[in-house]
Amino acid sequence: MSESEAKVVACIDGSGAAVAVCDYAAWASQRLQAPLELLHVLDHSQSPAHADLSGNIGLGSREHLLVELAELDEKRGRLLREQGKTMLEAAAQRVRADGVEAPLTRQRHGELVDTLRELESDIRLLVMGRQGEVSDSLARHVGSHLESVIRTLHRPILVTTGEFTAPRNLLLAYDNSPSTRKGLEMLADSPLFAGLPIHLLMVSGDSEEAWASLGAAQQRLQQAGFSVTTAVRTGEVEAALLAYQREESIDLIVMGAYGHSRIRQFLVGSTTTGMLRNTQCPLLLLR
Repeated sequence: MSESEAKVVACIDGSGAAVAVCDYAAWASQRLQAPLELLHVLDHSQSPAHADLSGNIGLGSREHLLVELAELDEKRGRLLREQGKTMLEAAAQRVRADGVEAPLTRQRHGELVDTLRELESDIRLLVMGRQGEVSDSLARHVGSHLESVIRTLHRPILVTTGEFTAPRNLLLAYDNSPSTRKGLEMLADSPLFAGLPIHLLMVSGDSEEAWASLGAAQQRLQQAGFSVTTAVRTGEVEAALLAYQREESIDLIVMGAYGHSRIRQFLVGSTTTGMLRNTQCPLLLLR
């Protein structure tokens, strides 16, 4: 499937993040002029396990109980499917109100990561909430599937936080690695951020080499018509990115999901979770 045919896919569940996921997905779909698909996955791994008591009861009681358990499982599955359809209908209504004329909906059975891997070739941009249904009570908890999806998929992933705000600017965490150079080209060529001011931030030593790398990246984006601000910060990557985001009122952070420098350390190691948990703005992760 060509990029022009690939879709923005929004993962819909029963968490409080679903509204923002709908709004950001609708925004991205319209900016990219790409179809929007709303996806709900009935993940059976979240279903409570039934204890097998059949060896501890009499034969007659056992047969009766197994029939009742089977009927309950069937009823529960039917209710979960109906609940999912209701959520998809509400999500479709939400994105239509946001201006998407004909959203697609899809309900699948299985694990979320496996489903997304199967659909990967159809995805241009994946939109997910930071929280899932299981973790919804924790304000900054990272959803149980999110890191697995980030590590598995080779597609851009927009992770939403809080309520929707149409981005007015963005920050690219730049380290001159192959992954961030690829991200730079994506920003330059994609209509997703056309017309928005871009901040390029390198977290490294304040050296001529760092500024030269930023200068080349700045020139590439300026050639594509962007207004670009460059900065170099020292210290820990996560702290530097979060501080810069607050100081400059950045609406969205873009970074490579895997690199070959200190950016790699925080996206492969434990700082991944810290960045996802502590940021106050959405993250666009690139592969």
